[in-house]
Amino acid sequence: MELAIGTPPVSYSAIVDTGSDLIWTQCEPDLCSALPQSLCGSDGCNYLYTYGDDSSTEGVMATETFTFGGNQVKVPQLGFGCGEDNQGDGFSQGGGLVGLGRGPLSLVSQLDQPKFSYCLTSINDDASSSSTLSMGSLAGPAGNSSVTTGLIQNTAQPSFYYVALEGISVGGSSLPIPASAFALQGDGSGGMIVDSGTTITYLEGVAYDEVKKAFVAAIDLPVDDSGSTGLDLCFDLPSGGSGDVEVPSLVFHFQGADLELPAENYMIADSSAGVVCLAMGRSSGMSIFGNVEQQNFLVLYDLGKETLSFTPTQCANS
Repeated sequence: MELAIGTPPVSYSAIVDTGSDLIWTQCEPDLCSALPQSLCGSDGCNYLYTYGDDSSTEGVMATETFTFGGNQVKVPQLGFGCGEDNQGDGFSQGGGLVGLGRGPLSLVSQLDQPKFSYCLTSINDDASSSSTLSMGSLAGPAGNSSVTTGLIQNTAQPSFYYVALEGISVGGSSLPIPASAFALQGDGSGGMIVDSGTTITYLEGVAYDEVKKAFVAAIDLPVDDSGSTGLDLCFDLPSGGSGDVEVPSLVFHFQGADLELPAENYMIADSSAGVVCLAMGRSSGMSIFGNVEQQNFLVLYDLGKETLSFTPTQCANS
């Protein structure tokens, strides 16, 4: 997303992340006004925040005026992190990160907005197209074509947005995945979160193995074992790397909501490498519904109702 910081405002791009709650940007700490000492620990307002992919940001907490959107909405005294030391390849996509999680430091919590939505453009769209983020009344209601499931709170991981995934179908057939694969355990482990900051979807091992087996059986192409893309399951494209490839349908069966994905949301073609790959991977414990699978859906979080809705949308035109 595009936003600006300071007076006069200095614009920068930031990654929108529902899987974390910190707002931070790359900046010099001595340019920031420190938060009141009552909010700081014995070491002052220093912070160190580590993400699931082992990337991290370290710096000083501060407050500043932020400016959002084409309407130039200004929000004074917004708490954020001045990142002095930011480690991670994913941060090259933006000059910072905007956390939208349930935690107290997120943009959602600081603005006290019980509703927000985003619409992520396709990775195949023109580079000039941009995704959108809407807060409060601008997020709008779910539409007639929406599917809606409930959000689940996990006291062991309070910042995440959990959903109840009951099963997965490939090519119209429900896969034999045990219910325990996606269940949120009593100790807070397991379950599935929806995370706009994670690229592909990760499924607990036994579930991923069933999905992988179904795609290998359904796609009439040789499996590519080179590992050139970093994705676990890839297929060699026909000679010349062109032509349509028939892939099976994919449906995520959330509680009360069957979400069928368009093929571009789970199959990624790399013509230069001559492969097409499944945009999924294996995890241990918690499963993650990533942003590739969320492309071209208006994803609406209603924290007042504790619901999550998906509406098919051409996000580049919204």
